[in-house]
Amino acid sequence: MREPRKDADAVTAVRRALLAAGAADTVAVFDSAVPTAAAAAATLGCEVAAITNSLVFDLDGAPLLILASGAARVDVAKVAGRLGTGKIRRASPEFVLHHTGQHVGGVAPLGHPEKIRTLLDTSLAAHPVLWAGAGDHNSMFSITYNELQRITQAEEMPVR
Repeated sequence: MREPRKDADAVTAVRRALLAAGAADTVAVFDSAVPTAAAAAATLGCEVAAITNSLVFDLDGAPLLILASGAARVDVAKVAGRLGTGKIRRASPEFVLHHTGQHVGGVAPLGHPEKIRTLLDTSLAAHPVLWAGAGDHNSMFSITYNELQRITQAEEMPVR
């Protein structure tokens, strides 16, 4: 089993992944924690719907990362039907940490030890600027929908 990263290492991994993908390092570190979409939106002064939650699910033992609007609740049955697959379950915090190297509440869309299959909520396209977790509870980065899709190679689909 691989050792989980320390939070500072997780943020560094996200910064490196952004730069390696040809994206700007827009990581912002806050004095207070922003572990939820509501907390992040309040800190950033934006709509909750512009917060990109990185939600990890267990799909037959493999991680599935869904990048969903902070204002949306993922309909896992709908997603499973669109993927033509079995049951998708919410992953345990240990599963999330093992596959992402990041703790729940700070998971970023990238910067993981290995590539994770990723879905991107199409409702996020309505926002000119998105904010996503950057590897810990105090960090976020800004990005456009198109750039997020490009750097994560996410499959676009409605998830609610």
